[in-house]
Amino acid sequence: MRISGAAVDAGLAAGAGLAIRRAAGWRRAGLARRAWAGSAGLAACAGLASSGGAAFSAALASGAGLAGDAGLGSAAGSGSRAFGLSTDDSDTDTRGVFVAPTDAFWRLAKPPSHVDGPAHEQFSWEVERFCELALKANPNLLGVLHSPLAVTCTELGTELVDLRGAFCSQLVYQTYNGYVLSQFKKLEADLRQRGEPRWKHVMHLLRLLLSARDLLRTGSLTLDVGPDRETLLAVRRERDWDSVEQWRLRLHREVDDALDRTPLPALPDVARVTDWLYSVRRRGVPAVGRRS
Repeated sequence: MRISGAAVDAGLAAGAGLAIRRAAGWRRAGLARRAWAGSAGLAACAGLASSGGAAFSAALASGAGLAGDAGLGSAAGSGSRAFGLSTDDSDTDTRGVFVAPTDAFWRLAKPPSHVDGPAHEQFSWEVERFCELALKANPNLLGVLHSPLAVTCTELGTELVDLRGAFCSQLVYQTYNGYVLSQFKKLEADLRQRGEPRWKHVMHLLRLLLSARDLLRTGSLTLDVGPDRETLLAVRRERDWDSVEQWRLRLHREVDDALDRTPLPALPDVARVTDWLYSVRRRGVPAVGRRS
């Protein structure tokens, strides 16, 4: 069974996802706001919505919005170190999730959907955008939820990690498999025009196929490549395109076979994720000036 990403888009549009921005509902909620890193965090973040991503990045750097139940919900190591493919010259990549104050969405200028920095090789998504992409089985987002290298995790971050099973579905076949197919077409063009592809990219595309195969087989995502480490690293060293092609085609067949027997549901649990996201926004309603 092949599931289209349009099905998730339809679910997001038809579900309660639209309700998370109904300010009237927030005002009636009767829930006190959990401090966004206390009063200091509130003061530091008061102008973030109108200041754009740079201000959010600065707030993350200073620690504003990181200490409470909101702010940076989760941050984890990513890239080669999380995949078990690091070498002496590998960078340390960090990917995370942050929660913008709910009242920041009441302004014409909305908070950014993502932020670069403040540290080198650090990238964070606002929680709503994170959920949208993860529901579509985006490999980068699923990787954050399953990374073994946790950097920081607040109460909301723990809730999100506990919810990670709701994001996994048969859509991984389309996103992982489809991405690899499209990228190999570009690599073949590089091979014709320049004489060789980007071998590091080739290695990670094969890793994606391995990950998709195992996730479809078991219903569980493991980032570390384990026993495939040396074979994958050899792709970069030996640069044998014919061997790569043979392995890739075999992996595509194994992914197809895994899909036919997968324990994963056809679609992610959009309703469960939506309910959690709505609760996050309600908990972020300012107590000051709220009507009873």
